[in-house]
Amino acid sequence: MTTLLLSLLLALSLSPAAVPAAVRPLPPPLSVVRWWEPPPTPYAAGHRGVDLAAPVGAELRAVAAGRVHHAGQVAGRGVLSLALPNGLRTTYEPVRPLVAEGEEVAAGQVVAVLTAGSHCPEPCLHWGLLSGEAYLNPLALLARPTPRLLPGPGTDPGTLTLPFPFPAGGGM
Repeated sequence: MTTLLLSLLLALSLSPAAVPAAVRPLPPPLSVVRWWEPPPTPYAAGHRGVDLAAPVGAELRAVAAGRVHHAGQVAGRGVLSLALPNGLRTTYEPVRPLVAEGEEVAAGQVVAVLTAGSHCPEPCLHWGLLSGEAYLNPLALLARPTPRLLPGPGTDPGTLTLPFPFPAGGGM
């Protein structure tokens, strides 16, 4: 329980100042097949990362500058783990690493190629984020998209069409 509480506090403390601006591991648009589902306890079932749809052979990029922590097989799957300067670590699987342990990598550098053998029904990248032994949501590394209001079809681009009527006389 203490580990879960500490993980949640750490996740909530991640601010743009604490985390470097990240590069997407795959080209846009990112398509999430399965979201991060933290387990209630360290050894309980959960999903300790996100699954992103991608074809086998897709080039994977380092989301931030760092050093290769691990590049090789884990439980029969190719895994790449990058240690970031701020103490975080990102993981990518199943992959064929293109870099070696100890090698410095730049943000956006192609570091691996997606291989077959994921736990998804279709090919996907399992992307993880850790702080020590605590798993965090890797999507927290990416900049949030900016919402934009677009005009409705057939309207003047200078006007805004609201999806519901307001009472006569204006007011909300």
